[in-house]
Amino acid sequence: MRTGTLGPAQRAESLASMAERELDVLVVGGGVVGAGTVLDAATRGLSTGLVEARDWASGTSSRSSKLIHGGLRYLEMLDFALVREALKERGLLLERLAPHLVKPVPFLYPLQHKGWERLYAGSGVALYDAMSMARGHGRGLPLHRHLTRGRALRVAPCLKRDALVGALQYYDAQMDDARFVATLVRTAVAYGAKAANRARVTGFLREGERVVGARVQDVEAGGEYEIHAKQIVNATGVWTDDTQAMVGERGQFHVRASKGIHLVVPKDRIHSTTGLILRTEKSVLFVIPWGRHWIVGTTDTDWDLDKAHPAASSADIDYLLEHVNSVLAVPLTRDDVEGVYAGLRPLLAGESEATSKLSREHIVAHTVPGLVVVAGGKYTTYRVMAKDAVDEAVHGLDMRVAECVTEDIPLLGAEGYRALWNARARIAQRTGLHVVRVEHLLNRYGSLAEELFELVSDDPSLGEPLPGAEDYLRAEVVYAASHEGARHLDDVLTRRTRISIETFDRGTRCAGEAARLMAPVLGWDEGQIEREVQHYEKRVEAERESQRQPDDLTADAARLGAPDIVPL
Repeated sequence: MRTGTLGPAQRAESLASMAERELDVLVVGGGVVGAGTVLDAATRGLSTGLVEARDWASGTSSRSSKLIHGGLRYLEMLDFALVREALKERGLLLERLAPHLVKPVPFLYPLQHKGWERLYAGSGVALYDAMSMARGHGRGLPLHRHLTRGRALRVAPCLKRDALVGALQYYDAQMDDARFVATLVRTAVAYGAKAANRARVTGFLREGERVVGARVQDVEAGGEYEIHAKQIVNATGVWTDDTQAMVGERGQFHVRASKGIHLVVPKDRIHSTTGLILRTEKSVLFVIPWGRHWIVGTTDTDWDLDKAHPAASSADIDYLLEHVNSVLAVPLTRDDVEGVYAGLRPLLAGESEATSKLSREHIVAHTVPGLVVVAGGKYTTYRVMAKDAVDEAVHGLDMRVAECVTEDIPLLGAEGYRALWNARARIAQRTGLHVVRVEHLLNRYGSLAEELFELVSDDPSLGEPLPGAEDYLRAEVVYAASHEGARHLDDVLTRRTRISIETFDRGTRCAGEAARLMAPVLGWDEGQIEREVQHYEKRVEAERESQRQPDDLTADAARLGAPDIVPL
């Protein structure tokens, strides 16, 4: 079994190795597109490196609706090519690339008009299913079905009776977006790539017009490296314009940030066996099953303030509550909200008529010699974006390079996952863990869960739940630091786990225990443990304060009240 470890020693070795000799490709940006790009390049046999200024998926890629979907609403826009492409990727992920991480999820679409709406919406959903099956990657999901009002209310008793005259139910897929990105990076490392988070590009190296490398600051230790590469790929999402500005060249498009916020509420607050999709005057609203919780989202508003920490305002929260409550028999209140998170979509905004309509499409361009930029797109089609970016970079390499093979490269943990799932009762007997715990680990780590079972075998106390966040085991905190590249407490509570949005205290109760579990792996002393906990508590309070503010400006100012980096 391949395993790509992202521990402290591997990070240090990666930075030193990248600075030692010229790479074929250096990827800047550790979101889903950057991680996908480094995996694509590494599996073509190219020497490849990846640097990320903060944590893996710390931007947009950890703050999405956590859906892998074909984009049903793009059918209404007649964007058949985008839907077809996304449905193929959805099928690949469900069936071949990441069955341990990507799971089917049902959605109910309430119909509010008799006759014509069922015909109109039903035709769209039928076409959606047909396009999926036609691509040969639709076998992993059930087909849609038509429901009467009575049947729909049995499936989703939470709905007001007068909120629908009937319904359609169809299937898409979901994943933990941050966990998916960390697994992508680990998979790339397993195929020979070098990767370092908390490594910030401060400028590009030039030889005449050509970009030949990057100056990279080690944010943790403070050193600076010069990393040379034949081609560099800028995959920095909403920071694309800022990164391009380092070479004084932006190109004929720019990336506009659109803010989307989500609420997390406990499972018992919405009585339903299915997710919901609702129309709003601007877009669509999702109510998405999420373990013992629901995710309610999203908004779509322009954002031109701090990109690192987009803030959800009180007005944003009220907007979501108002719209979801319009169909719920028992309305949600502010007191029901466990967690709130805000993310920024990287939308393409062109400087000419041709590019101004690109929106959720992606673009790849060789803006200056040696520098490729990839921007736009959507999470589901990350692999296609990565392929296009590497194809473009290959044009600048004076060598023969193999074609993309990522369509056939399962992510770490996929191989053997189904066999382990079938044997979960025996694994529970062998490890002493409850079968529900085994299922939890298999659905988060796949066959890599064996590495966590070993941790528990060596130290049975790690098989205990984390106090204050009992859905997770203590072993998962240790593993996040030793194998998954977590450098700070915030990385673990916000991205390696989802404790920060799945508990009413936002993770403050378990922060001290989690920091102590990480300390031996990362070499923290008592002072650093205390700083980590204090930083996390300040972050939570700043977010809570921002969510009490009436608008974006005041919410942004409140969120910036917490420092960004924990000093070591």
